[in-house]
Amino acid sequence: MSLFQYFESVKGRGILATADADGKVDVAVYSRPYIKDKNTLMFIMADRLTHENLQTNPWAAYLFMEAGEGYSGKRLYLKKAGDVEDDQLVQEICRRCKFEKTGDFKRFVVTFSIEKVLPLVGNGR
Repeated sequence: MSLFQYFESVKGRGILATADADGKVDVAVYSRPYIKDKNTLMFIMADRLTHENLQTNPWAAYLFMEAGEGYSGKRLYLKKAGDVEDDQLVQEICRRCKFEKTGDFKRFVVTFSIEKVLPLVGNGR
């Protein structure tokens, strides 16, 4: 099953971990990513700590735990490949948001290359 098919069909919760230039780690709840192709995914981000960390450290990890009992899911190791403030692109890829541009609230589409994919538990062997 491709990552696109996986994230379109499996329900669960996601956590995105980033760190600043000094290695101070932050974790945040994030929705499922938008899968662009087999090597690339995107997240919509507000102008907050996660986005700020990615300005000085391009590395991130995304953990997705499937809904239900047990420990099924995926760990994705990522490297930032792009970052754009583009309201039209946000609207195109956003699954559930009713997007309205109000005030100075900024949303960014951050693109990542997928460096490695592992199961939630174990090393994938």
